[in-house]
Amino acid sequence: MTNLLELYVKLVGLVLVGFILGRKLPNTVPNLLGQTLFWVGVPISIVAFLRQADLSAQIWIAPAIAYLAILLGAFLAWLGIKVQAYFTNTIPQQSTQGSLILAAMVGNTGYLGFPITLAIAGQEYFAWALFYDLLGSLFGAYALGVALASHFGSSVSNYWQIAKAILINPALWSFGLGLLFRQVKIPPVVEFCLEKLAWSTVALSLVLIGMRLSRLNSWHSLPQAGISLVIKMLLVPLILGSTLPFFGVTGSAAQVIVLQMAMPPAFATLVIAETFNLDCDFAVTALAGGGIVLLLTLPVWLWLF
Repeated sequence: MTNLLELYVKLVGLVLVGFILGRKLPNTVPNLLGQTLFWVGVPISIVAFLRQADLSAQIWIAPAIAYLAILLGAFLAWLGIKVQAYFTNTIPQQSTQGSLILAAMVGNTGYLGFPITLAIAGQEYFAWALFYDLLGSLFGAYALGVALASHFGSSVSNYWQIAKAILINPALWSFGLGLLFRQVKIPPVVEFCLEKLAWSTVALSLVLIGMRLSRLNSWHSLPQAGISLVIKMLLVPLILGSTLPFFGVTGSAAQVIVLQMAMPPAFATLVIAETFNLDCDFAVTALAGGGIVLLLTLPVWLWLF
């Protein structure tokens, strides 16, 4: 309980700092911070935390479970749309359907999932969260997510830009570098600085989330967004989390996987919604609502798993 309260103080405190700064500072500041973390901070933290992560377990099952969670979320969202249409005799617009399915599929397993994993399970199990995010959520968002968005919204003529966005992602390259760098001996002072930079990135990631949330002002689509949040943050982790022992995933590793599945919708859903002219108000509401819901659901998942 003490660890959970400490986590909440850090999460809420750093996000609140970012929220206040986001209201006061120019729009260029969160954009600059986001770019710095994307190109420098996150790659450094991945390399640093991988050096102390345990890769001896069935770590490669993490992205497979991520794909199952993404597909289950998409299916349940599609089913929810059909059930809503049956009982209410109304069908959401195509753009809203696309945003609803996207928000139920992909979670914020990086900027939010990483610090929560590190606080709950420690650096030893960080690799489970990392494999889930980089080899699961990333491709789920920018492959399946983009395919769905092009179906429900407007298509794009140059799919090479999408592939390029994945290929140049520095997190993927630092992931490979981190695996190679694990066996390299470095001076203690360099190791110390590397670790401090990594933890600074974690803190700044939470501040950045607060900055971005400070720009989200729409709650118009809350009832519809609630469907996505129930699916993404309750049903999917509950259904798949209960099956993890059959995959040989138990203990802290299972806890990390469940926490990653239970993360609120990713900011990538808003980026994709804007790119393909989906319902952006819906995406905004799902992001903001998901952050609030997480504070209520996090202790439940820690208790159950």
